[in-house]
Amino acid sequence: MKRWAVSFVSVVCLAMSACSGAKPVLYPNPHFQSVGKDIAEQDIEACKQLAEAAGAEEGSGKAGRVAGSTAAGAGIGAAAGAVGGAISGAAGHGSAIGAASGAVWGLLTGIFSAAFGPSHPPEAYTNFVNRCLHEKGYEVTGWQ
Repeated sequence: MKRWAVSFVSVVCLAMSACSGAKPVLYPNPHFQSVGKDIAEQDIEACKQLAEAAGAEEGSGKAGRVAGSTAAGAGIGAAAGAVGGAISGAAGHGSAIGAASGAVWGLLTGIFSAAFGPSHPPEAYTNFVNRCLHEKGYEVTGWQ
């Protein structure tokens, strides 16, 4: 049991360390070329801070994906467990086992997808940062 707990904590720490945010990719238009990369990086950080001050959160997308995946796993597991339990004559017991195992599966799937999947901030955050940068003279081509 102790070995399982250490493994679980390690996975959670790995997932949290992978939460570094995406950042905008700027097109090298005349404004970008005139100010240079260092000033552009400072402007990106300033726009990110403005977005967060306005209430847009950079990291809220991953937590939502993990929670959604856990809930979906629990629902699917409960349904599968109820079907299996109904066949064997213990639908309630089967659905409880299915919900628990489905929730664990959904949680682990969500953590791995958040850790190793694409890391994109919520749309409100990226829209705010994109507009801020556009007003400063930059052209955002995407986020990565």
